Amino acid sequence: MTTTIGTDRAQVRQELSTTTFDLLVIGGGILGTSVTWMAAQAGLRVAMVDAGDFAGATSSASSKLVHGGLRYLQTGNVKLVAENHRERRALAADIAPHLVKPLTFLVPIYKGGPHGAAKLGAGVFLYSALSVFGDGMGKVITPHQALAKVPALRTEGLRGAAVYGDHQMNDSRVAVMTVRAAVDAGATVLNHAEVVGLRKTGGTVTGTVTGAELRDRLDGAEFGVSARLVLNATGPWVDHLRRMEDPDATPSIRLSKGAHLVLRRHEPWKAALTTPIDKYRVSFAIPWEDHLLLGTTDEAYEGDPADVRPTEADIAQILDEAGHSVRDAQLRREDITYAFAGLRVLPGGPKEVTAAKRETVLSRGSGGMLSVAGGKWTTYRHIGKHVLDILAHLPGRPLGDDLADILPAVPLPGLASPDAVALRLWTDRDRDARMDPLVARHLATHYGSIAFDLARLIREDPALGERIHPDGPDIWAQAIYARDHEWAATVDDVVRRRTTLTVRGLDTPEVRERIATLLG
Repeated sequence: MTTTIGTDRAQVRQELSTTTFDLLVIGGGILGTSVTWMAAQAGLRVAMVDAGDFAGATSSASSKLVHGGLRYLQTGNVKLVAENHRERRALAADIAPHLVKPLTFLVPIYKGGPHGAAKLGAGVFLYSALSVFGDGMGKVITPHQALAKVPALRTEGLRGAAVYGDHQMNDSRVAVMTVRAAVDAGATVLNHAEVVGLRKTGGTVTGTVTGAELRDRLDGAEFGVSARLVLNATGPWVDHLRRMEDPDATPSIRLSKGAHLVLRRHEPWKAALTTPIDKYRVSFAIPWEDHLLLGTTDEAYEGDPADVRPTEADIAQILDEAGHSVRDAQLRREDITYAFAGLRVLPGGPKEVTAAKRETVLSRGSGGMLSVAGGKWTTYRHIGKHVLDILAHLPGRPLGDDLADILPAVPLPGLASPDAVALRLWTDRDRDARMDPLVARHLATHYGSIAFDLARLIREDPALGERIHPDGPDIWAQAIYARDHEWAATVDDVVRRRTTLTVRGLDTPEVRERIATLLG
């Protein structure tokens, strides 16, 4: 088995345990990977570890949107929407056009609904103005025009639909590419490595945190990492780690659960739906990975973050709310291929979770460990830069004074036009041995130009060009590539986050068994 430098676990553990890093980031979700990427770009020796897989929890359980946040206009937060739009357009144009794609959204306007046509029309016009009309002008269209874009749209009482533009992505693939970008910039990373204790100098209670003791969850090996500064970016587990630093640390966050469903789609959709449920909440119905993504819920969660999952009540609520604008024929339970849930990390406090601000929470503990929680995909680079700036200016300057300036728009690996990559993949071989156009398109939109590396694997072993499951576009070359170049160590890493097998409901026992054999 050949592995890329940076994915050989024994080698990485050796490097982690023998180097003193400037920064150790604990947690490989949106926040951790972004800060790691930015810190490496700034010239720091940075390490990142995660107890599970990269983006293995909430960061791969999002609504898959890169968006300005239309509903933030409702609360008057125009500045936030403008900021989100800037970052969204940077991702789509300069950072990851191979992974982030434009999507039209309709807001159906029904008789007796919470918002009228005039208000929604003005809202989508302002929304598009805040993105400098980069996705066209927000407007209101007729029921007939709306139905042409979304054939499953419920037409009873439909007065029209407001139209606006945003973007979508596969969050797991963006996460893997960001980890790869961080490693390309010099970071050292390891997944499935759990923190079992913090290293302290100057006493176990009052000392300064200078690293962590870890256990490799795959083979039980124990090792430690030393660093000048430790960043706790463990999301829902942030307070668990803060109590390791200081047993008396008071809770800093609250958790809100968001659940989603993925269903088979009966016909193509040319747009997504944002359906107002009441004055503030909306329900999304989004064409995604040849399926339909529905969500989301928003309710306080008190349990163990590791146990979060959609309940029967969540599924019923999501289907019921989607039914405000989607016909029943497209909402059959037998069409559900996957259901998932994640946890939003919100500032601690007494208010309802639905009213809590979606903001980044920062605190520094008695041992000097910085804890940060709360992030979103649209602004993840911006948040990473912001946190790094805070780290760079901490009292005592633990990171030193000579951080390099970060370039404004470093692209994610594989930057390319997906259309050009798909065309090349399809025409690169003799007519009788050509790649299936659907597979070529799938690889182009999930890997960009890295898809050519997968094509080389297929040339060396044509069996790797076969589909893992006949009903989906994922091929065996992806599983091999995930193992050797993308830190995939468990079956779930491959089927849930490196490919689309799980979301399509295609990770059958036979498929899982073959992948387990492949991972050895």
